[in-house]
Amino acid sequence: MDFLLYLALVPALGVTAQWLAWRTGLPSILVLLVFGVLLGWFVQPDAFLSALTEGDQTAGPNLLFPLVALSVGVIMFEGGLTLKFAELGESGSASLRLVTLGALLAFAGNTIAVHFILNWGWQLSALLGAILVVTGPTVIGPLLRQVRPSRRVSSTLKWEGIVIDPIGAVLAVLVYEEVLLQHSAPEWSSVVASLVWTLTVGLVLGCVGGALLTQSLRRYWVPDHLHGVTALTLALLLFAISNKLAHESGLITVTVLGIWLTNQKHYDVEHIIELKENLRTLLIGCLFIVLGSRVNLADIGAIGVPGLMLVLTLVLIIRPLSVYFSLLGSPLNYRERTFIAGLAPRGIVAAAVSSVFALGMESRSDLSIPGSEQLATVTFLVIIGTVAIYGMAAGPLARFLNLADEASHGVLIAGADAWVRDFAHELKEAKIPLLLVDTNYNKISQARMDGIRAECVNILNEHVREELDLAGIGRFLALTPNDEVNSLALRECKHLFDSSRLYQLTFKSKNMAGRRGLTKNLMGRELFGEGMTFTHLRSLHSAGALMKSTKLTAEFTYQDFLEKYGEQTVVMCSIDQDSAIKINTIDSPLVPTAGQTLIALVSVTPVPSKHASRTNGENPANV
Repeated sequence: MDFLLYLALVPALGVTAQWLAWRTGLPSILVLLVFGVLLGWFVQPDAFLSALTEGDQTAGPNLLFPLVALSVGVIMFEGGLTLKFAELGESGSASLRLVTLGALLAFAGNTIAVHFILNWGWQLSALLGAILVVTGPTVIGPLLRQVRPSRRVSSTLKWEGIVIDPIGAVLAVLVYEEVLLQHSAPEWSSVVASLVWTLTVGLVLGCVGGALLTQSLRRYWVPDHLHGVTALTLALLLFAISNKLAHESGLITVTVLGIWLTNQKHYDVEHIIELKENLRTLLIGCLFIVLGSRVNLADIGAIGVPGLMLVLTLVLIIRPLSVYFSLLGSPLNYRERTFIAGLAPRGIVAAAVSSVFALGMESRSDLSIPGSEQLATVTFLVIIGTVAIYGMAAGPLARFLNLADEASHGVLIAGADAWVRDFAHELKEAKIPLLLVDTNYNKISQARMDGIRAECVNILNEHVREELDLAGIGRFLALTPNDEVNSLALRECKHLFDSSRLYQLTFKSKNMAGRRGLTKNLMGRELFGEGMTFTHLRSLHSAGALMKSTKLTAEFTYQDFLEKYGEQTVVMCSIDQDSAIKINTIDSPLVPTAGQTLIALVSVTPVPSKHASRTNGENPANV
């Protein structure tokens, strides 16, 4: 295969695998690994690079693993950018317990399991046990977005998944350098000194880098178009310097750098976060395709039943025990602890770290350790096994524990005018999870008196959005009287909801054209049909139109509904028998069928042709 074609094929397969995972609901990394293994049948990256360098057998690992290490650094940097200190109010205690006591218990349990199940020596078992301490933020993140558990559980798992990765990597380094290379029991003074030095290097460089970048942005030393690449370059440079000073401390450095940037209050780094999210998605796809293509299925098959027993032991015994013991006395209830105990997939850091150590042991003739040649293979088996088990079980487990609505049928609505409150009331009666937000306290008070869950907050406030409990909510409707606020609210909520689930009212006529108007690219999906502006809907409601829920049957069809309530009817949404909600939009008008419930704004009395709701001083379609 041509090298140029290979370089283009890898990201293409990565994106295709992630798209397929999105369409099927499967864990993305599981699909990526399958694609990688299939690619490995046709071309092995090590053999490919060896051929390109005229037979140099070390070319593949020597070129591949520095790139893998830098890519993992970028992924961890992006992970740090998602960690907000505000989340620690609910999850801080549990997260700290999991990454300290929980990590030690997992390390001990992993080591014992590997030793007795795979019959490896204690030294190599301890190394793999340390590597398997890490979970996998690259897997946990998509699973949390899919399942959408409670905010406290989600925050706890996110903090654990990101912070535990550098901890596990450093622990593996200590085992490798102090146990494997020394061929003896560790000298604890040396272990403590190495640990302190690694933590110091990582923390200091991360904080110094964060302070330097923040000051550079605050003082406008860096132009806007260079913000993203400057942050990326600094993260890569600090990662390499940190690893040079202390092995694997780079993961700590870039994680601390990301945490510093996202929690400082002096400069908005949202545009940097968006760049890193896109880059992370590309890198994850490429890394798992390349690393998966290095896996030999025959090697995995050679491990046989012991490998499967190891995976099941990690999932069913070690993870639950480490979680339950470490969370004794924590604020989390039994259901929350059980869900956390049932979610610990391994990801890219485990794959990269095991591959690096396997390469290091292969390159040393003085290290002859039985089983070392299987280190990377067993790690990939654990990754595949845990991703498959947790990916399939997370949703059913969350539903069984009543922690989340996996389908996320609920809606977040910005705006609380009278017609909006009536719409929200009908959604509430249909048992659709709902949250209403507005800055007008009187409107929110009225909504609460009607039994609607409502908050008097500004949806444009970043801290407010972080604190909202959106469990079970998967759509956002911007229904305020202000078109500019609606558009801005949608842009600010893009990281909370998929763009296909962001809706807003049609612009008023003055905002539709001319240099004083707003452009269409600022809009989400336009709601309820042509001309359904806030002014038009409010006028209809003021003229006596009412929100009404109607169940369609084979005898009373949608056409019968329209004939009964007339041309002024505005269909808002339909609700299926399984509570799935479909919003009526201009780009995808509803075609209701029997069994669905319609929520519509209907006129119970004829509206005069000269009424404001019909004319409004101009063409209603342009209001």
